[in-house]
Amino acid sequence: MKNFTTAGAILFMTTSIATAGGLDRSGQGIGVIFEDGDYAELSFGSVTPDVSGNGLNNTFNGTTASGNVTPNYSQIGMAYKSQINEQVSIALIYDQPFGADVDYDTGSTYVLSDTNAQVETDGVTGLVRYEINPTFSVHGGMRYVQANGVYDRADVGAPNGYESTYSSGGGVGYVIGGAYERDDIAMRIALTYSSEIDLELDGSVGDLSTTLPESVNLDFQTGIAADTLLFGSVRYVAWDGFSLDDSIDGSILSYDDDVFTYNIGVGRRLSDSFAVSFSVGYEQSTGEETGNLGPTDGFISYQIGGAYTIDNGIEVSGGVRYVNIGDAMTEAPVSADFSDNDAVVVGLKVAYNF
Repeated sequence: MKNFTTAGAILFMTTSIATAGGLDRSGQGIGVIFEDGDYAELSFGSVTPDVSGNGLNNTFNGTTASGNVTPNYSQIGMAYKSQINEQVSIALIYDQPFGADVDYDTGSTYVLSDTNAQVETDGVTGLVRYEINPTFSVHGGMRYVQANGVYDRADVGAPNGYESTYSSGGGVGYVIGGAYERDDIAMRIALTYSSEIDLELDGSVGDLSTTLPESVNLDFQTGIAADTLLFGSVRYVAWDGFSLDDSIDGSILSYDDDVFTYNIGVGRRLSDSFAVSFSVGYEQSTGEETGNLGPTDGFISYQIGGAYTIDNGIEVSGGVRYVNIGDAMTEAPVSADFSDNDAVVVGLKVAYNF
């Protein structure tokens, strides 16, 4: 039951700007390093957010309804782990850790029509784990994150906007952590710290600079009955003070609050080959006004998952997550009330032990 979290954890990596604080998407999980033996996985997620609001400022002409400002998108992830000897293992993880995609409908009469922003990232993490004894282990390594993006702003009440396309640029940070395990009750508590990463992107007009924030992940699991596992996570990200800065246009997007994201769930093995899970996620709203390129504030989510193991070591798992997105009020001069929004996430993962 040590690796029984697969069915429950699959969708933790497919959050989005519509479902998590800041630009968080993958959650930067490192669970692959704890898999038994040699192991590889490929995962895919599809995110369908519905985030819309109504303007409260009557200074500008046009409709007050924004329409859905968050296009659908997908996430992919890959990981490989190798057991070098009884004490040392290594892992290579690819994910898409941060991102944003906000698009105010072109051609509408909403005041922010034609405004859009997109940020895409790719991350590669190399890890080494050393088992001090059967109970304690330490892990650490390096993480490289590459980003690119587009920013297109329509001026409020002015004839000209601003647009810049940012080419790919990357930065390096580090990862360090430790874990406590008890195989007799399928317990594992792992704490992982990820450092800040500085990025500088050349733009077609202005250049973009930012510092991706530091974060701490606490992941846990324990058996609570025969074939039943309690699992969960707490993720802290230091978003307070974060800003995407264009060298000409200034701050594009900023955050003033750190974010804690919580997940807890129960998994049940129904047979030697099939397991199911249910989990709940929560992120407290800050109650602060948000920028118009990030009109969400907290969430609560509900997720069901399942995993089927084939005799030759292949496991197929997946699930569905429904996210009730927290209401948000955007900043002036285009103040708007974004409420009653949600998202649906579908995930699939194929894993192979060899």
